Amino acid sequence: MSGNIPQCPSSLRAIQHYLKTAAEHDNRDPVVGYWCRLHALQIGLKVTNKTPEETKFLIALMEWLEATKQTYKDNEAITNEVVAQAHIENYALKLFLYADNLDREQNYGRNIVKSFYTAGMIYDVLTTFGQLTDEAAQNRKYAKWKAAYLHNCLKNGDTPVPGPMQSDSNPSQAGSATPSINVNQPSTPTSLPQAPGFASNVTPDPATPPIVPSSFSNSLPDPNAAIKAASQLPPVPYTPDPNPGGFVPYDPSQQPQPPTPLYGDMKVQLTPDQIAKAQKYCKWASSALNYDDVKTAITNLKYGLELLQTGRDPALN
Repeated sequence: MSGNIPQCPSSLRAIQHYLKTAAEHDNRDPVVGYWCRLHALQIGLKVTNKTPEETKFLIALMEWLEATKQTYKDNEAITNEVVAQAHIENYALKLFLYADNLDREQNYGRNIVKSFYTAGMIYDVLTTFGQLTDEAAQNRKYAKWKAAYLHNCLKNGDTPVPGPMQSDSNPSQAGSATPSINVNQPSTPTSLPQAPGFASNVTPDPATPPIVPSSFSNSLPDPNAAIKAASQLPPVPYTPDPNPGGFVPYDPSQQPQPPTPLYGDMKVQLTPDQIAKAQKYCKWASSALNYDDVKTAITNLKYGLELLQTGRDPALN
């Protein structure tokens, strides 16, 4: 699928991990492969030294993305960022929970390091759509740390400790110093792992993630099959809370009538859901400008404006 893209120059080492993750998903999940390469392109445009080799590669990558978008023009997980964000977040969560389940069962086989490692990479890709939620940011940090920790344990012949590690340092001082770790006493939390008290230098840098040993399998486990066998996941919510903060319904007998948006001669009364969605479009437009992606920013602003003026969500029509 990526045959038209030349080999990534060694000077663009920071994006090679995402390109490898994309290649591993081309046949399994083209949506993940597409967004991994788009994320790699955005990083590459920031770090490039604009050498002829780098420029040739980045242009080829752009052309591949445009061609793939046309090929999958009927796939909303590629053409619609709202749907795409939900797809990538759900995939990353499934893979993360699969690896975490192996860890808590102390099943330290070939796939666990690679599963944590890849989950961390895909959470990186999720930042393409804007700032991560607290849960996603926490999962990303934990997945990268756990991949490095398990890799070192298996490399050195040590017995890994399942779940989050116990730290003697104060969790409020995380990041100030490397904590001492009690490797003899695993914790048994009932919720998703928190990885408390770990310093920033313990978590691998996204640009230099841990190298998975050659003894590990190059193929990823199927997260969908694994999760189905382990437990039934509830759907991940992607729509705003219809009653955020205990919203009190508007009572016209007690408050003045707010101004109604106008579109031509048509009056539109917006719901809290529609207002929240319009705010999301504005947020995504701002995020696109952070990557100098003016086209995407304009598209999201137009979507937000149309939603406010007409009450119709153009992404759903």
